[in-house]
Amino acid sequence: MDLTIHTPDTAPAESKALLDGIAEDLGFVPNLAATAAASPTLLAGFDGLRRAVGSGALDPVLRETAGVAVGVAADNRYGVAFHSTVLSGLGADDGEIERMRSGEPPADPRAAAVYALARELVLTRGKVADGTVRRATEAGLSLGEILEIVAECTFAGLVGVLDNLAGRVTLDEFLRPWAWTAA
Repeated sequence: MDLTIHTPDTAPAESKALLDGIAEDLGFVPNLAATAAASPTLLAGFDGLRRAVGSGALDPVLRETAGVAVGVAADNRYGVAFHSTVLSGLGADDGEIERMRSGEPPADPRAAAVYALARELVLTRGKVADGTVRRATEAGLSLGEILEIVAECTFAGLVGVLDNLAGRVTLDEFLRPWAWTAA
């Protein structure tokens, strides 16, 4: 499907304020959001989820770990590049990021539990095994944190669906160093 990367000048009128808000928050509008702008409804959902997930209490490294897991599981090039870039900016070890991008969980037990939970949420469409949830709680994740991971997976899943539907949204320049292709 051919989806346009919109600007405030080309987007539907109802999307302009949302694009302006994203630009105000981030300093620019990522191509994925600009692609969603063709539908004000989709862009509003995207922006609402983005804001909700970003304001949660879950450790940002764990949130981005979940994002990488979802991206890899959904074969989402844009999402893997985005979450890898953010993880790198948060100081995550490049080797650990590469490990996750190859489909392997990180070495840290808590991050590994997040990765496994996020991956299974996507692959089983939410029918996560009791043992996966138990491992997450044994790794120290609270119920609230597990539910925030569900929110991140929902947002990352939306990004994946849109990227895959578009036949791959052009990566923004800042994402290109962490470009990813499924093995």
